[in-house]
Amino acid sequence: MIHRETTRLVIRAFYDVYNGLGTGFLEHVYENALVVSLRGMGVDVVQQGRVDVFFRGVVVGEYRADLLIPGKVVLEIKARQELAPIHDAQLINYLKATSIPVGMLLNFGPRPAIRRRILANRLIGSYPGKSVVDEDL
Repeated sequence: MIHRETTRLVIRAFYDVYNGLGTGFLEHVYENALVVSLRGMGVDVVQQGRVDVFFRGVVVGEYRADLLIPGKVVLEIKARQELAPIHDAQLINYLKATSIPVGMLLNFGPRPAIRRRILANRLIGSYPGKSVVDEDL
């Protein structure tokens, strides 16, 4: 599995924050707490990292990833009752816009949820975004 050790640290940090804060806060609170937890584990993490979106070689937009572990993992944080398909689509689009192959969707709702997505074709050099490996953790 790609970036297995990094994603294990993210999962550990997620439960550290979830167990410490519980549910009911805004996403930004969980984002800040994850930064504290991940950095405490020695993980290099960028908060609100800018990612440009290209179309035919032209920048057509940008977004701010909640958290980036440079070159490894994009983290999208939610604090919802439950995750919806649109949240998965959002994460997949973030992966398409970057050279980062692994994304994790972290939900701090009443029932904690983690989803890991991998853009498989990027790993073998074909068209990015054509194949996605899904894992609910």
